[in-house]
Amino acid sequence: MKPLDFVNFIFSIASRVKFPKNKIILGGDHLGPNPWKKETSQDAMGKACSMVKEYALAGFSKIHLDASMCLADDLKEKNGTLNPEIIAEREAKLCLETEKVYKNIFGNNTALLPVYVIGSEVPAPGGTKEAKENIEITSSFNLKNTIELTKKAFYDLNLESAWERVIAVVVNLGIEFNNKKVFEYNRESVQGLFSIIKQYPHLAIEAHSTDYQSRNSLRNMVKDGVAILKVGPALTFAFREALFALCCIEKELFFNAPEVQSNLIEVMEEAMLENPKYWVDYYEGTDKEKRLMRKYSFLDRSRYYWNVPKVKKAVEILFENLKKKKIPLTLISQFMPIQYQKIRDGIIKDDPKELVRDNIVNVLDKYYSAI
Repeated sequence: MKPLDFVNFIFSIASRVKFPKNKIILGGDHLGPNPWKKETSQDAMGKACSMVKEYALAGFSKIHLDASMCLADDLKEKNGTLNPEIIAEREAKLCLETEKVYKNIFGNNTALLPVYVIGSEVPAPGGTKEAKENIEITSSFNLKNTIELTKKAFYDLNLESAWERVIAVVVNLGIEFNNKKVFEYNRESVQGLFSIIKQYPHLAIEAHSTDYQSRNSLRNMVKDGVAILKVGPALTFAFREALFALCCIEKELFFNAPEVQSNLIEVMEEAMLENPKYWVDYYEGTDKEKRLMRKYSFLDRSRYYWNVPKVKKAVEILFENLKKKKIPLTLISQFMPIQYQKIRDGIIKDDPKELVRDNIVNVLDKYYSAI
């Protein structure tokens, strides 16, 4: 999807469930030249500028500017990263293009202008395939340096008013996840960052890759000063987990009629093998290891395949089958024990779709309790 396609997709859901559109904040994440890293800086930044314009025209109001990646003709620092001044200059350029679009639409009505998130040290979008044991945490010096360099770059392009709308900085808090492991939040190791951010009253910390963090870790992040907790794959992981559990239930209920089963798990595997571009760079190892990753990895690259027609059809068949037969509580207890207890407590019903939704709600509940 392009930005406007996504907006229409989200608003169509809002209309269907009667959710007020004015309660939805649309955010563009990691907007910058990341998709074009193998191209020259001129070409990649040209395309990145066109991209942020599309986000602005579509009405996205929270823009994360991320130009932290090295491009084909960039000279790397000794540690393999891009010069932070170049990062700041590129993020300011992206901001300038965004501001032009908004100013043309809304003029000087600052209430309708976007807010920005900056940060040159960001966790890898969607998790990391590497099994790193020591994740490099952003230093206090780098955080302050990023803020000051980006402010200067904004001012150099006469973006003072836009700088006032920068609300957060993304840093590495040492929280990431890979195919098999989650790196838990260690609040003692990051207190220096929060002492720096307190020097800038209009700024807060935005935490990326909070997926799979424990309830206690999320609470501690908020207590320490993290204002924005980002989550993505953990939610789609919960969606996939619930559907696979329902597949196991389906196989038990229809074991004498394999021809009517959805075979969703197998269909998903086929779809991923037929078009491997969304997972091939993330799953490494033997064929057996990659097979397990395609199904169960924390990176959850299967999330890019739910709109494949035959996968969508398999999901429809799964729900149709489970509507034909009432699911015994014993099977729900076996394959979805958390939902089983909620059914017994009268919190949810034993409807297949409600079982899936509740598995996702369990993830969201950790975030609600952290606020």
